[in-house]
This record gives sequence, C-alpha cells and structure tokens, in this order.
Amino acid sequence: MSPLTLGIPSKGRLMEQAQALLLNAGFGIERIGSDRGYRGRLTGIAGVEVAFLSASDIATALKSGEIDCGITGEDLLRETIAADNKIADVALRLNFGRADVVVAVPNCWLDVAQMADLDDVAQQFYSVHGRRLRVATKYINLTRRFFGAKGVTGYRIVESLGATEGAPTAGSAELIVDITTSGSTLKANALRVLDDGLILSSCAILAVAGRAKSHAVITQICSALAGVLSI
Repeated sequence: MSPLTLGIPSKGRLMEQAQALLLNAGFGIERIGSDRGYRGRLTGIAGVEVAFLSASDIATALKSGEIDCGITGEDLLRETIAADNKIADVALRLNFGRADVVVAVPNCWLDVAQMADLDDVAQQFYSVHGRRLRVATKYINLTRRFFGAKGVTGYRIVESLGATEGAPTAGSAELIVDITTSGSTLKANALRVLDDGLILSSCAILAVAGRAKSHAVITQICSALAGVLSI
C-alpha cells in the first residue's frame, strides 16, 4: 500500500503547535535530508510521509490531490474548498489557532447593523457615487458565498495582500472581510463587526481528502489526536 502524505505547516506558530500536538499524541516528525528540507516522515506510525507547506498551500494541495490530509486553518480550507464540496473535509478540530472571519464596517456607519442594511447602503452608494461598495479581503471565495447567501449584490472585491483593516482609512475600500481574534485591531481602526457578520468561526483542523477518509491510518491518527485533545 502506498504511503499517505500529511501536510504540516512549514513555519510559524501554527507549525509549532501542530508539531507539539502530534508529539503529545505519540507521533514524531523526521525531516528527510537537511533540517530545512520540505519532506519528512511521521514516526510512531507506519506509512505516513510528511510534506512541509505553507498553511494556505496545504488547502490547495488537498484540493489538487497532492496530499491526503493536512493540518491548516479552517478559514484557509473553506476559502479553497467549500463545505459542500466533499473533495476534502474536516476530520478533527484542534484546540489552537482560533479566530473569526467577519464582515466589519466603519463605526461611523451608524445605520448599518446587519447585512440587510449593507445591501441598502450599497444601493444608495451606487446612486451617489456611480460605483459599487468596495470590500477589501483576502477571503474572496468566502466573501462571495456569504454575501450571496445574505442577498448582498452591490459590491466588488478589492483583493488585500497586506493590512486589510487599514483599507477603509486609506480610502482603498469601504468595508472589509478579515480574520480577528480579540477584535482589538478592528477597534484600533475604528471598525466594528456587523451583528450577523460572522462568516466562520475558525480554528486549526486536521483536514482529510475524501478518498482517504476511511483509510485505517487516518482513523488511527484521528483517534490518537482526539485522545490528547480530550485530556
């Protein structure tokens, strides 16, 4: 039987927490080649290779079939693969990396409390300015799905590659869709979350490709990780 490939974040806090969780569950990680190599193997269980990728690339690799499972953020998974697409799904939610993907508007928008209000503002904005509301975000697919479900159409997305929360102040967008933990960064930029503007409550997850979800090794890894998480 060919080995399974597990995607692990290649750097940052998510990498450290993922490796610590695996170690607590009895699985070590050995890099193949140098300490900076991007391939390895999981110890404590047979037949699992490791691919070190960025957290966003793990979601992409699951979609393309490059890896069989991976630890990444649920926000990144759902940006790449919608919840109704069973090419990959959440096998286990992990107890770290918690954050919310939200719709936030300027505090001065006193009459805008919900997404329905946002649709009204979009119509008024177009009649005055002759253009649609600009939404700054790196979550393009999550934004489109959520706005579509809420019936909001009068907007266009401005892709954000930097500090999204600063876009309204900078004049490059009217509102944002971004990830937040404490809300302090939004507050510092005079932004607030709409009452029904929670798109996703995200955390780190073990995601598994549909073709591999019933594999005995996947079941064993999930069981070991769940045992650690329940302590």
